[in-house]
Amino acid sequence: MRDRGGIRRNVVLGHATVADYRASTAYFGGIIGRYANRIAGARLRLDGQEFPLQANETAATLHGGPDGHLRTWTVVDRAVDRVTLELVSPDGDGGFPGEVTVQVTYAVSPGQVRIDLTAHTDAPTVVNLTNHTYVNLEGEDSPTVDRHLLQIRADRYLPTGAGGIPTGELAPVEGTPFDLREPALVGERRRAEHPQVRAATGLDHTFVVPGSGLREHARLVAPRTGLALTVRSDQPGIQVYSGGHLRPHPLGTSGRPYGPAAGIALETQHFPDSPNHPHFPSTVLRLGETFASTTTWDFETLG
Repeated sequence: MRDRGGIRRNVVLGHATVADYRASTAYFGGIIGRYANRIAGARLRLDGQEFPLQANETAATLHGGPDGHLRTWTVVDRAVDRVTLELVSPDGDGGFPGEVTVQVTYAVSPGQVRIDLTAHTDAPTVVNLTNHTYVNLEGEDSPTVDRHLLQIRADRYLPTGAGGIPTGELAPVEGTPFDLREPALVGERRRAEHPQVRAATGLDHTFVVPGSGLREHARLVAPRTGLALTVRSDQPGIQVYSGGHLRPHPLGTSGRPYGPAAGIALETQHFPDSPNHPHFPSTVLRLGETFASTTTWDFETLG
């Protein structure tokens, strides 16, 4: 993208080689599944059966398990402005039941990237998919996103307990660092003196976005460069991760190391640990049903 001064900037964090992506623990740019975010106890109870899942974060399953993001997808369609990839996850993959076929289409138009995800299963299972891209609108080689202004269209968020697992409460954001209904500096909020922020080493929480259909979830602005990103989705929530655990290896695409808050991930998705919270929107997918989600990233340069 070209900023206010006409400088072309890479605003997405990443690595230079496939080997670096495989060695990384940051999930840069990955499609995350089968279940984005966490499932407590690394166990799934569904239709009276219990399925042990692969644990990769204390006693929880995070982002589908140890290699949920390290898969080779097949290109099934492509054009100048779009590409569709497919992945077949076999029954028992990571402990999850059912064979699940996932397709993702990335479509690019002036100022916009659109991500369409679909999934089908041959047996009852749970599906929660998201894209895990990190952005820094001052440029991929900028140290942090602390000077960015973040706005989230949500008046409730999911507090977490031990291990980042939601407590089940849909808490009001009012009076907390999670009140992002008006733009606020990322640096101030990720360093706020609040027990939820301290426990998560910054922002690493799901916000409950009201409404239905494709609607605005988040807006990010970098005043220094004049670049802005608006995230829209049809999903019920957005996980905001301010990158508190980013580490300097492997190196970024610019050849420079990434540190904490080098980028921010705005992950549109269903709620974490939904299988263990019946009052959360259901993530169950059954034979004959289609999981579908759409997310758009709209970029602009402000005057």
